[in-house]
Amino acid sequence: MSNSKKPTRVCVAYSGGLDTSCIIPWLVETYGCEVIACVADVGQGARELEGIEEKAIRTGAKQCVVVDLKKQFMEEFVFPMCISGSVYEGRYLMGTSIARPIIARAQVEVALATGCDALCHGCTGKGNDQVRFESTYASLAPQLPVIAPWRIWNLKSREAMLAYLKERNIPCAASAEKIYSRDANMWHISHEGGELEDPWNAPPEDVWMISVSPKDAPDAHEDVMLTFAKGRPTHLNGKAMDPVGLLAELNRIGGRNGVGRVDICENRLVGMKSRGVYETPGGTILMEAVRGLEQLVLDRETLHFREKLALDFAKIIYNGTWFSPTREAMWASFEAIAQVLDGDVVVRCYKGRAEAVKRRSPNSLFHHGFATFGEDEVYDHKHSEGFIRLFSLPLRIRALLGLNPDAKKIAAANKPSCGTGCGCTGSGTSTKQHA
Repeated sequence: MSNSKKPTRVCVAYSGGLDTSCIIPWLVETYGCEVIACVADVGQGARELEGIEEKAIRTGAKQCVVVDLKKQFMEEFVFPMCISGSVYEGRYLMGTSIARPIIARAQVEVALATGCDALCHGCTGKGNDQVRFESTYASLAPQLPVIAPWRIWNLKSREAMLAYLKERNIPCAASAEKIYSRDANMWHISHEGGELEDPWNAPPEDVWMISVSPKDAPDAHEDVMLTFAKGRPTHLNGKAMDPVGLLAELNRIGGRNGVGRVDICENRLVGMKSRGVYETPGGTILMEAVRGLEQLVLDRETLHFREKLALDFAKIIYNGTWFSPTREAMWASFEAIAQVLDGDVVVRCYKGRAEAVKRRSPNSLFHHGFATFGEDEVYDHKHSEGFIRLFSLPLRIRALLGLNPDAKKIAAANKPSCGTGCGCTGSGTSTKQHA
């Protein structure tokens, strides 16, 4: 931001951690502005939020606004991600990625409501989050300039930030010894840094916070039944539950069974590889249940279309372009597909695994009469011959025209011989040729 256009009131996305604790006084000192702290409650837990308003004010903020986003987070962001089946690079359930758009949206709303003329975030210049926050800002409030302290200040280390706060007598619970960098919300918790920065190091057991080791999980499996209406879970084990309570219970069930641990070296949007360790116990169960249901009710082409679309939808979530026409258009397809996702699924949790083992739906396309290996009156096996001949016709024509190199190679290697060892083809030869 240009010094010629200094802001008078800045809304900062505030977490209460070391970075944002430094950002508030830094903004006041650098720009002489008022600071409004926006705290987004996405289910990170009471411990993270305890006393956070008082802390923000003590740090220099004029006002601190805590916004409860848990229900919106589930209904508007998490459930659509589950229905889409989007997973980044085959494994990451995108707990951090999916939360950023709703946090940034809430920040914009608070900024506009309190008369702020600038936005600020505490994302580093190496991570994905800076793109996610600023893409949301651009989509919802392009008129507000953005301040990104990590790109312009001279506080380049944890030690420097702690010294900065100490000089100003600003209390901070953080210490110079920080083993891991973590991000938590109701969907997951992520872990980075420390020993994890070397991909040859297996995650030590002290990394994990909300799940037991699969080897220490109970020896008996635990079954969970989820009931769905249009792809959204409504009941857990037959009991109606709101989205927030349902996920909380799934997290407890998955956590005690060692479900949802992921260790991945992912490709960040900014171009580098990053090693992340994630715990998503309840989310893993929920995603498995939706997949189990769609296996029953979606026809082949619709299911395959959903799977292909999910790859691009995962990029949108990971890259942070949620508030875009592309996401809206893709979601319209997923929403249409979800209209038949009604029914019950039982997911079996056992020593780190979550697997759909039972499924039923009023919209099921599974018909015992068609699928049985026993005698039936609805399927004539003789019809398969014509189907296969037509299905394979392009391949047949290609081979007959001599255009299939594999067929030509096999034919050449298996030409009939006259039996004399001369190497002839056995056809059109003469005695003289064999003399």
